[in-house]
Amino acid sequence: MNDNIIITIGRQFGSGGREVGRIVAELLGINYYDKELILEASKASGLCTECFERVDEKAPNRFLNALSMGWLSGASGMPADGWSDDMIFRVQADVIRDIADKHSAVIVGRCADYILREHPGCVSVFIHANETDCARRIMMRNNGVSMIEARTLAQKRNKIRASYYNFYTDKVWGDGASYDLCINSSVLSSQAIAELIVDFAKKKLSR
Repeated sequence: MNDNIIITIGRQFGSGGREVGRIVAELLGINYYDKELILEASKASGLCTECFERVDEKAPNRFLNALSMGWLSGASGMPADGWSDDMIFRVQADVIRDIADKHSAVIVGRCADYILREHPGCVSVFIHANETDCARRIMMRNNGVSMIEARTLAQKRNKIRASYYNFYTDKVWGDGASYDLCINSSVLSSQAIAELIVDFAKKKLSR
């Protein structure tokens, strides 16, 4: 039996989900994966990291996928690596499953909650915040970005993440029914949220 604990964290852009994930990993003394998954997938497949960065948490381009799979011909635009978005997603999904089999971890985004839905030690979390707080975090990370620009960026990135998640899963991104636990980071500090997640996970997995 696999006793590994896997905390998956979905998050709105600017909600502080990555910071929370790092703290959770530190509290539990386990590995943390976010962009690190791209490197792991690159190693596993032999593809360059840019191939994974190109499609990272983006819904697939159906036309390019058809080209790369040989369903269409006589047109330009096939990815230089010859791999469709779906193929790259499957490689990353295999890496996520392999990580969950080998050790406990915190995994941010990339449909990990859905990919590991049958894993007995998986606890899925979604972190959101009010629009103003998200925009403020974005402004802090990007000097010179205005409140309006930050709000626009958040809306755009959230739309992309939702399209990606909704395409590859049978659930709805950000919907409470899609996760074990949803938390508003506007009402608690990152440390308090991380501690809440750890406590929740321990109680859920000890049932």
